[in-house]
Amino acid sequence: MNHTPHLFSSVQVGALTLPNRFAMAPMTRSRATNPETVPTDSVIKYYVQRASAGLIITEGSQVSAQGVGYINTPGIYTEEQVAGWKKVTDAVHAAGGRIFIQLWHVGRVSHPFFHNGELPVGPSAIKPEGAKAFTGQGFEDVPTPRALELSEIPGVVDQFRQAARNAKLAGFDGAEIHGANGYLLDQFIQDGSNQRTDEYGGSVENRARFTLEVVKAVVDELGADRVGIRLSPQGSSSIKDSDPVRTFSYVTEQLNQFNLAYLHVIEALPGHPMAQPSAPAVAAHLRKIFNGTFILNGGYTQETAEEALANNEADVIAFGVPFIANPDLVERFRSGAALNTPDPSTFYVPGDKGYIDYPSLQEQGVDLKEPVDYQNN
Repeated sequence: MNHTPHLFSSVQVGALTLPNRFAMAPMTRSRATNPETVPTDSVIKYYVQRASAGLIITEGSQVSAQGVGYINTPGIYTEEQVAGWKKVTDAVHAAGGRIFIQLWHVGRVSHPFFHNGELPVGPSAIKPEGAKAFTGQGFEDVPTPRALELSEIPGVVDQFRQAARNAKLAGFDGAEIHGANGYLLDQFIQDGSNQRTDEYGGSVENRARFTLEVVKAVVDELGADRVGIRLSPQGSSSIKDSDPVRTFSYVTEQLNQFNLAYLHVIEALPGHPMAQPSAPAVAAHLRKIFNGTFILNGGYTQETAEEALANNEADVIAFGVPFIANPDLVERFRSGAALNTPDPSTFYVPGDKGYIDYPSLQEQGVDLKEPVDYQNN
């Protein structure tokens, strides 16, 4: 009998036993289209449609008003938002799913539009080159942020602590801390955006301090086996580190002290639009360092996902765009059915088109091929 991990095998991730190794990656969809940025009935349906994923990780949800950088993105810092998310988690659980919320603070990637005319905050007063904020006036250039005062940092850590507490009230199975994609935690970690001279800047130990304090705060509220973190060591167009292998290896070593549910790393495969051929590959280094469940994300297909699992490059694979267009992605991969084609023009705009109207195999009346019996392979 072959015991090689594959997408359809179960896996223990912290406190949860997942029935398969599909994670639905966190993806901004901009459908919290009310002044209170509360998840709507359409948001409930969207996640329920995808409840067959081993683990759903929600779109980034702001931990505070200070953490907002895009219109129509949900928060987890008011009673109304908690109540809205509770409807989502109840419905996903009733459908047999498991769901983590991603806790998000955009930091400097924001705009005065969201902050009563005040500047967004970051570790240092460095403008993120080429970054745009999606405001009520469309995409606008992000200004040079205001550097957080040393005295303000504990308060931001507490924003994550309270958001974790709220996530528990909302019925989530756990939380993923957003430490990737050039947002606040990432801004502190990478030396291209952090030029502080206090205990939160300079050495890699200092630059990692804020992230580790946030992790501790969230773990204190939820328990380590219900907390994950997402990192993107290769940076992006607006953020870079001079030595990402060293920096993120240190961060990962320090994360081991918490015994987290998982580490989720974004590293686009070669040939993917987000791939950075000139950036060093870092994920393989972190896989060797991290003691817990390792999730990879970055343009995986069924074939490349199975290869990554078989080669012990990861324990779980996170799929993004394939889950947008295919609510029943797990069944489509299992049966070998064709995939729906995603419509990028609807990724970030209000409305149900391109959100909850992608048909399932059942709705398409597809005569399924006989699925492979993976359990006996």
